[in-house]
Amino acid sequence: MRVLVVEDEVRLAAGLRTGLEAEGFAVDVAHDGVDGLWLAQENPYAVVLLDLMLPGLDGYQVCRRLREAGCWVPVLMLTALGEPEDQVEGLELGADDYVTKPFAFPVLVARVRALARRGERERPVVLTAGDLTFDPASRVARRGDQDLGLTAREAAVLHLLIRRAGEALSKREILADVWDDDFDGDPNIVEVYVRRLRLKVDEPFGRSAIRTVRGAGYLLDGQGG
Repeated sequence: MRVLVVEDEVRLAAGLRTGLEAEGFAVDVAHDGVDGLWLAQENPYAVVLLDLMLPGLDGYQVCRRLREAGCWVPVLMLTALGEPEDQVEGLELGADDYVTKPFAFPVLVARVRALARRGERERPVVLTAGDLTFDPASRVARRGDQDLGLTAREAAVLHLLIRRAGEALSKREILADVWDDDFDGDPNIVEVYVRRLRLKVDEPFGRSAIRTVRGAGYLLDGQGG
């Protein structure tokens, strides 16, 4: 499988190339957003590893332009920016996954392989699960025509659940995606937000879309109900 690394830190890019090649990948490297965008559009990559802070075009711009051009290659964003809003912005622009620096290389490789297995698939503008919809751009969730009035953090949790509907997500996965890897508070905060979501997304409508999977975490029913 061929992957593209778009990273302006020359030593890090070289290290990623060496490590990924040792794992059996063919690797191309670009050191700025302009070259990265051109390569991603010209070649059939399995995955693009995309830094956010790039010269020329930043990672957000590269990702947005790829999606606007109808290029749905899986994008794994790499960044030192660990704030939830940074992660949300990248995902809303069409990225598939997000890793904050510094990262454990075996975890990075596992995520690259997972994205490669998933392959290219168009991400709709509005995510749906039955009559439950979530618009990542406006962060508005609805049941039918009714706005659910979610807070920013509730919306971030629902975005993850609906984006990966049908998958059981552990507390650790939810924390890493919605909060960040440096979060040192109580992991049970996830339970608090899941409960809040159920009070807004499910219970007023007699639904049970957000389910607890014993020993695995939480799952959003892909049919919304």
